Amino acid sequence: MTAFLPGGQSDPTVQPVPASVVERVDAADTTLQNPKRAVISLGANLGNRLETLQGAIDALEDTPGVRVKAVSPVYETEPWGIAPGSQPTYLNAVVVVKTTLPPSSLLERAHAVEEAFHRVRDERWGARTLDMDIVTYADLVSDDPVLTLPHPRAHERAFVLAPWYDLDPEAQLPGRGPVADLLAMVTREGVTPRSDLELRLPE
Repeated sequence: MTAFLPGGQSDPTVQPVPASVVERVDAADTTLQNPKRAVISLGANLGNRLETLQGAIDALEDTPGVRVKAVSPVYETEPWGIAPGSQPTYLNAVVVVKTTLPPSSLLERAHAVEEAFHRVRDERWGARTLDMDIVTYADLVSDDPVLTLPHPRAHERAFVLAPWYDLDPEAQLPGRGPVADLLAMVTREGVTPRSDLELRLPE
């Protein structure tokens, strides 16, 4: 798969998915009955960031009722919502999963994976070994304070929109519109593609 940027430019950091991988993922889908599509953002700015993100992806795949369908390119980003230079930079990515879990159970699993990687929740914008956010779950729109869907700040975060766009240039954020349009309205300053780093689909 080659993603195309606004203006028609192709993104060379998006590599085609081998047919053998696609076949394995599609075969795994047969174990799921009426699955829903969810988009999950991943971030880490402590420890071995790339290894942590890959571990989180593998943990999702190991979850009963979850299949990882696509993994985005990696971006390096400045921490969001705090003074520049006050924390290490993040590695960020987005994954698309199919799941038979309800949103609440998918959130519980995400929190369990975060805890397995020693996530600490001492402060709102604190540094973290792993951050997992459910961006969308099917077309569900919910103002539940435990899990607001879609994610209430995804539309203004380039570190979510850019890798998501790489995965699916036609993606839509429910209630907000095309991801391509949202990405065009936010700054990409401090959000840098890392074509030298790669996350893989679980085998």
